[in-house]
Amino acid sequence: MDLLSTAQSLGFQLPSPAYIIGSILFGLIGMWAFAIGKRRQQPRLRWSGVALMFYPYVIGGTLMLYVVGAALCGAVWYWWDE
Repeated sequence: MDLLSTAQSLGFQLPSPAYIIGSILFGLIGMWAFAIGKRRQQPRLRWSGVALMFYPYVIGGTLMLYVVGAALCGAVWYWWDE
């Protein structure tokens, strides 16, 4: 039996290419923000980076991925010169 059709019959879906690209993009931004926050000893920047790296695991929709990612990137920008 085809594994993909079995997974789809159980309710699993493969993410769209836009979702995968957004996950990678926000994950890289999160790694960068975490490294800068750690180097500068800025906990808000560091935790924003952690949130950017791991939130795609709990967000299901592509639109919500980009909305939450933009909000977290805005938080990183806001706390940049703290």
